[in-house]
Amino acid sequence: MQNNLIVSTPSAYSYPLLVKQLLTHSLSLYGDQEISYRGEMRYTYRDFRRRVGQLASTLTALGAKHGSTVAVMDWDSHRYLECYFGVPMMGATLFTVNVRLSPQQILYTLNDAAADIVLVHPDFVPVLDQIRGELTCNPRFVLLADGQAAPQTQLPLAGEYEALLADASPDFEFPEFDENTKAATFYTTGTTGDPKGVCYSHRDIVLHTLTTSASLCSPREGQRMHREDVYMPITPMFHVLAWGIPYVAVMLGLRTVLPGRYAPDMLLKLREQEKVTFSHCVPTILQMLLQSSQDSAQDLSGWKIIIGGSALPPALCEAALSRGIDIFAGYGMSETGPIVSLAQLPPRVTPKDRADEVRMRCSTGRPVVMVDFRIVSEDMQDLPRDSASRGEIVLRAPYLTQSYFKKPAASEDLWSGGYLHTQDVAVMGQDGFVQIVDRIKDVIKTGGEWVSSIEVENLITEVPGVQECAVIGVPDAKWGERPMAFVVRKAGAEVGADAIREQLLGHVDTQRISKYAVPEAERIAFVAEIPKTSVGKINKKQLREKAV
Repeated sequence: MQNNLIVSTPSAYSYPLLVKQLLTHSLSLYGDQEISYRGEMRYTYRDFRRRVGQLASTLTALGAKHGSTVAVMDWDSHRYLECYFGVPMMGATLFTVNVRLSPQQILYTLNDAAADIVLVHPDFVPVLDQIRGELTCNPRFVLLADGQAAPQTQLPLAGEYEALLADASPDFEFPEFDENTKAATFYTTGTTGDPKGVCYSHRDIVLHTLTTSASLCSPREGQRMHREDVYMPITPMFHVLAWGIPYVAVMLGLRTVLPGRYAPDMLLKLREQEKVTFSHCVPTILQMLLQSSQDSAQDLSGWKIIIGGSALPPALCEAALSRGIDIFAGYGMSETGPIVSLAQLPPRVTPKDRADEVRMRCSTGRPVVMVDFRIVSEDMQDLPRDSASRGEIVLRAPYLTQSYFKKPAASEDLWSGGYLHTQDVAVMGQDGFVQIVDRIKDVIKTGGEWVSSIEVENLITEVPGVQECAVIGVPDAKWGERPMAFVVRKAGAEVGADAIREQLLGHVDTQRISKYAVPEAERIAFVAEIPKTSVGKINKKQLREKAV
């Protein structure tokens, strides 16, 4: 075969896809742009680059080097954003610790990742004190104080973040290295077993940033990000790098607001004070924001919000639209970078009515650029785009995680047949819109039919007085499984099981759902709250245990 490779001249520069390259454009053209923390601390992108250099100098003085692992336990702060860049840019690995895990799970992840340095906010020092004696990685600790005095602790603190940076040189020379070097790691929790480490290289992060921005910024209007947006993440920065969107915002030079610990009143105050126009969060946070803003009569118009983590219920979408929020869904997993699709309204397509618009905005969306997005049968055959044929979503993209950390068997299962298996069951329409109907493990088989728990949940949340709902399958001697609904009422509402069954039976009459999808009255449980995972998803494993 003839060799048709391009031969570079000796003086040519081969541009590696490294995290530091995401700063090149913004520093060149938007050096005076502002980054702020809780409205209390403000500095420019030029200051940001200086502090990133000081961070790298500080970590080097503490013994970090190429290949070291630096763990962060913090709220969403300017410090976290500095770590997003400074740690991987020096060739170390950023480990974003899920601070909502149990102490024993945090211990497992710190030991598994072999953390060399841990940067910790005072709020999480008690957790580390509790597990310190079982840490096998023997890390050094740096305190991330927010102006408060150092807490009483048994940790051997190397110093406080701001004090250490103040004494460090900003002129750190960030080296170049292989773009496949590990840049970041975090741990995803499943229903069984220990958390699994998900790793991303510099190449993965840069390509995810480029492909996400290409799709997110391409529409002429609506459901888009542009240079005049003010960005505030409301997805924890420990979770899949806040969906990778902070990298997009910094690459484009957007004014960025970091909110610290999430509290609805503070988020709404920052939204109004800083004129925030673009955010992303899970449905639970959106519900809290809508409720709090309604109590204060705050105007939310002009706010664009991506919803992910779990399905966007149509009733919640409608409530957000009525408040002027340009709401739309995104889809991805910890293993997918994460964004692989966005529910942006397509150009030159006008929804038939409001219900059709809500359907589009709540859908899984359409694939972003560079993503090979398939819905397949069990034998990996592509299914028709008829909005009815259900199969598993499998993916290829230039930024998907290549394996779980130190888990070869699970990695092979994830990539069986050369495609990443999501375990999500979905349909696709002729317009390219995808709709997830369930997780493979959450589909309910009853009366010989497959029932989508997500579809039943969405219909129940349309009942007046219902705030939130989760549906699971429970064992049944006659039917194999039957659906069971856990329902949270809105404050002061008196909705009962009869109203919910009446709503569902009405959709049986129109053939939207089968009669087997309607739970019996005794299988409709009203609860004060629905348990969530550490990243805000409904914890159906816990509900199944509760139902037994």
